[in-house]
Amino acid sequence: MWIKAAFTCLLAALLAGGVFSRGLFAQGRNPDEDTGARSVQGVVTDAAGQPVAKAVVQLKNTKTLQIRSFITGAGGMYHFAGLSGDVEYQLKAEHEGTSTSWKTLSMFNTKKLIVINLKLNKRSEGS
Repeated sequence: MWIKAAFTCLLAALLAGGVFSRGLFAQGRNPDEDTGARSVQGVVTDAAGQPVAKAVVQLKNTKTLQIRSFITGAGGMYHFAGLSGDVEYQLKAEHEGTSTSWKTLSMFNTKKLIVINLKLNKRSEGS
């Protein structure tokens, strides 16, 4: 009889302590656990190598074709976070009639923070 009472008390203590909801028997993810998300950042520069403010950087998901945009600040920096590790992305920057070529962020790049700097091409004479 005392064994049953001890077991009941232990079970009640575990439930009150939240072990089942966040400890030994939890089935949810640990907030500190690695989720596989990654980020890309870099600097947009002009043909002379100077940072470009107000350049529009586009990030295209090659699976869904969804495009996200970022407008650079005074230092020409951009940043995209929360990117899936199993998707390739393409990046391109545009500013006042100049643009970069598309750069690819490969799914085989396993780094959590990838740096891709984008250099704007010279404007063509006809523009």
